[in-house]
Amino acid sequence: MTRLTQLRKDNERRVALVDEPHLRLLVDAASVYELANFAIEAGVTLTETAHNRVTSERLDYDLVYSGRSDWRILPPIDHPREPARCLISGTGLTHLGSARDRQAMHATSGEELTDSMKMFRSGMEGGRPAAGRIGAAPEWFYKGTGGMLRAHSEPLEVPPFALDGGEEAEIAGIYLIGPDGRPHCVGMAGGNEFSDHRFEKTNYLNLASSKLRTCALGPELVLDPKFDSVQINITIERTGSVLWSKMTRTGEAEMCHSLRNIEHHHFKFEGHRRPGDVHVHFLGTDYLSFGDGIQLAHGDILKLQFEGFGRPLCNPVLIAGTEPALIEVNRLG
Repeated sequence: MTRLTQLRKDNERRVALVDEPHLRLLVDAASVYELANFAIEAGVTLTETAHNRVTSERLDYDLVYSGRSDWRILPPIDHPREPARCLISGTGLTHLGSARDRQAMHATSGEELTDSMKMFRSGMEGGRPAAGRIGAAPEWFYKGTGGMLRAHSEPLEVPPFALDGGEEAEIAGIYLIGPDGRPHCVGMAGGNEFSDHRFEKTNYLNLASSKLRTCALGPELVLDPKFDSVQINITIERTGSVLWSKMTRTGEAEMCHSLRNIEHHHFKFEGHRRPGDVHVHFLGTDYLSFGDGIQLAHGDILKLQFEGFGRPLCNPVLIAGTEPALIEVNRLG
């Protein structure tokens, strides 16, 4: 599978092809965004475009990955000129485990099924429509714009107003809207969707704001991924020791919605088809450490390894204080 990274050194940006144990720099492409637009304009695949621009200039991937190089890893996709034109969103209740955890989180003694479980059952019954048909709509949530994206090794922040922070190991679909308004799938990347599950647990209506947190992507973008059944190894390290670990799976074989159905229901909205926009759409997960009673602490390291998606995504947790500041609005009237 063809895998790319985005790199920065001082004010210089480059795209590199992963060729273990090296990164091979591309010419005439400062960003994946630029490279993908070239491919759309030329009517060729992004894989072909990338391989046609590979140079003999190589970097030691170990040095870059570990932060011992002047080159720094960026998120594998962004909108390089206008970060606000990168929309980050996601689909929940796509995996059996996610429904199980959500049911346990919001169940009450007098309620047989939560709204979450009803939504999940809708996906089980209609989330895989026949070719050419439209299936049941999945749950959808908004996470923010490109300013919320973090790269490999960058901290994921628990803001002072938050009750908690928790990993969500998911694969994200990466999309670019072409000049004619047609969505193009650039590829996929492993990600940490990172949410405030403790806040969500207080009331299921808090789900929307519990998602408005930083999230991580990368370090690599896979242009031609296999997404049938992908093994994920999740490890949480605290002070150099493993605090918690879990092996789980994602991919269409593990989900109640097909990828095409999820994509249709995201891009059916005209506002999601604005030419030149980037979309990062998280596709759900099967297991959370929160479900096992884990509460992350400052300095914990979240390590997510997605089979077939390159090197692990690692991010430290940053607890940014516990006293939220009051935000005062100025009255212009």
